[in-house]
Amino acid sequence: MKPTEPTLAQHPPEPTLTFWGAAGGVTGSMHLVEVGNHKILLDCGLHQGRREEARRRNGHFPFHPDQVDAVVLSHAHIDHCGNLPTLVRQGFNGPIFCTPPTRDLLRVMLADSAKIQEEDAAHLNIARNYAEPWVQPLYAHPDVDRALRQVVQVPYGRETDVTRSVRFRFIEAGHILGSAMVHLTAAGPDRERTLTFSGDMGRRGLPILKPTGEVPPADVLVCESTYGNRKHRSFEETVEQLYAAIRATIAKGGKVLVPAFSLGRTQLVVHLLQVGLREGRVPPVPVYVDSPLAAEVAEVYRAHPDILSPEIAKALKEGHGLLGGDGVTYVREFEHSALLATRPGPAVIVASSGMCDAGRIQQHLKQLVDDPRCTIVLVSYQATGTVGRKLLEPKPTVRFQGRDWNKWIEVVHLDGFSGHADKDDFLSYLRPVAGKVGKVRLIHGEREQAEALAATLRGEGFPDVAVPAPGDRVVLG
Repeated sequence: MKPTEPTLAQHPPEPTLTFWGAAGGVTGSMHLVEVGNHKILLDCGLHQGRREEARRRNGHFPFHPDQVDAVVLSHAHIDHCGNLPTLVRQGFNGPIFCTPPTRDLLRVMLADSAKIQEEDAAHLNIARNYAEPWVQPLYAHPDVDRALRQVVQVPYGRETDVTRSVRFRFIEAGHILGSAMVHLTAAGPDRERTLTFSGDMGRRGLPILKPTGEVPPADVLVCESTYGNRKHRSFEETVEQLYAAIRATIAKGGKVLVPAFSLGRTQLVVHLLQVGLREGRVPPVPVYVDSPLAAEVAEVYRAHPDILSPEIAKALKEGHGLLGGDGVTYVREFEHSALLATRPGPAVIVASSGMCDAGRIQQHLKQLVDDPRCTIVLVSYQATGTVGRKLLEPKPTVRFQGRDWNKWIEVVHLDGFSGHADKDDFLSYLRPVAGKVGKVRLIHGEREQAEALAATLRGEGFPDVAVPAPGDRVVLG
């Protein structure tokens, strides 16, 4: 610790927050808090988008990584944590604070991301006939190992010092296992300043996780706005649509494909399938989760029953299958995976990726896309240009893996499984702090969604609400 470091009592200059990622968009969450000579990064997410732009943005930080004192991490989705190894590779050697479940998920998610980075670089080098200079991966497994050695686990609710002038605590965000809001307190020129960072906020009434906690009042509230102008479909109605699609497909002797992201959405879908099987709402049918990553994530969920909802924790204690068992089989080996779509009889196959752009789901889709007995159930948002979005188009064919395929499989899109808060959820979470928050800055949302939520919050009594652009700064006071 530097001898000249200011303490809370000595009052350094006005602390500030600069928005560098997920400002005016939904990817690459990254925000820099500056208190005196200290810099604390809130999240360090991977920017996901077009390859060249993504490589440029992820490879160059708008600050010096070796000058960052610490990272406070909201959760383990790659758009919030996925650039930590690059930060470490470029000189950051401070602590990375996160909840214990997030630490365990980081080990799984960052290792998978490093594998993708290495494979992407290898494919580019092959395409360039190994012309020099070779394309290097953004980061590799040794960088992940170094990042993990810098992780400091902090339980929910524990007040923790980052420096002598900055402290924080985590609050349950209800988005995925280990997800947290951050309430940060920093020394100011005349009094302490406070910042609440929402991370990604979960929906009310979803199973598996504990509910989102109370949003702490603060001088500045930085809140996500992914679905700030949208109301999700009823969760109960969506579950019944899933079961109905499975029943109809089984009656035809077909198979059901469910593309799902390995962290968050897969666990929800598997839980609902287990409930449907136990309650007889889904006929007895084998369920395969074809994802080594999802299998590892499920192990992390099972290792943290204290973070799960009381109902799920009780079932786990009583020995019921949680995210595995009860008719659900996880598939790790590729040889087993390759046979799933050709096995006789109906089955449900859950596989990544959630937008059908990569992963094992493409292998199954190749074999079943022209089978009218089968159904593909899309349970996530399908971005423009993805195979999932192409499946939703009213065309007789769909193009992927370099060719056109007859699209005779039935396509069902269920948009009620989102793990993000919607407009009504935001109002429920934020109304109690109206009049107790100085400034609100809305991030992690397309501008249309963020601006709509901003207008709604002004009408609810929040006088200073804005949507920052990358590089914009707000004073914590």
